[in-house]
Amino acid sequence: MAGSSLLALLDDIATILDDVSLMTKTATKKTAGVLGDDLALNAQQVTGVKPARELPVVWAVAKGSMLNKVILVPAALAISFFVPWLVIPLLMLGGAFLCFEGFEKLAHKFLHRQEAEAHKKELHEALKNPGVDMKELERDKIKGAIRTDFILSAEIIAITLGTVTGESIGMQFLVLAVVAIMITVVVYGLVAGIVKLDDGGLYLSQQDNEAVQKVGRGILWLAPYMMKTLSIVG
Repeated sequence: MAGSSLLALLDDIATILDDVSLMTKTATKKTAGVLGDDLALNAQQVTGVKPARELPVVWAVAKGSMLNKVILVPAALAISFFVPWLVIPLLMLGGAFLCFEGFEKLAHKFLHRQEAEAHKKELHEALKNPGVDMKELERDKIKGAIRTDFILSAEIIAITLGTVTGESIGMQFLVLAVVAIMITVVVYGLVAGIVKLDDGGLYLSQQDNEAVQKVGRGILWLAPYMMKTLSIVG
């Protein structure tokens, strides 16, 4: 009797995990565009610091991102439980924001090109100036990246909630939690890889083997175009 009860319990757990897996897969497909945007924006936010500090900065932003999701997941569940009619307006609001963000990027690129170039120049000069407080610069970058992550995480959580809105609160929590953790790990793991990509290319380009040097130079050439591509795709 105990054996059959255990098997029934394991079967129920396997069914729940299978449902969570399917809904998580559906949610991540729907949030793929926002994920690309999140990846590109966060990689851009943490570039410009000293190479030795890039990974600590990424780690600090990743911790802030997880804290964002600790706030957003319960908020999403509360909305689903108390005011479920609000889910659709939130999705519409998120869609409108994405449209605005896309337009703003294009407008900034074509209408404020000189300002963007001046900002880059100021950043490069600051990195060369020993009198600049790099810790303060890092803190500003981390805060900016976490603010950006909060907005994009809210969009991702809202889209995920819209996918599971017809399920029980327990199932909604499991899917939202899995998506939140998975997205944070994947996005910031890739961000860490992207910001260190040029370092890897530089290391390979300095090796004795000519073929390895070519690979390294190719990586150095590819890195900035990858960032631009991710931003456009996002």
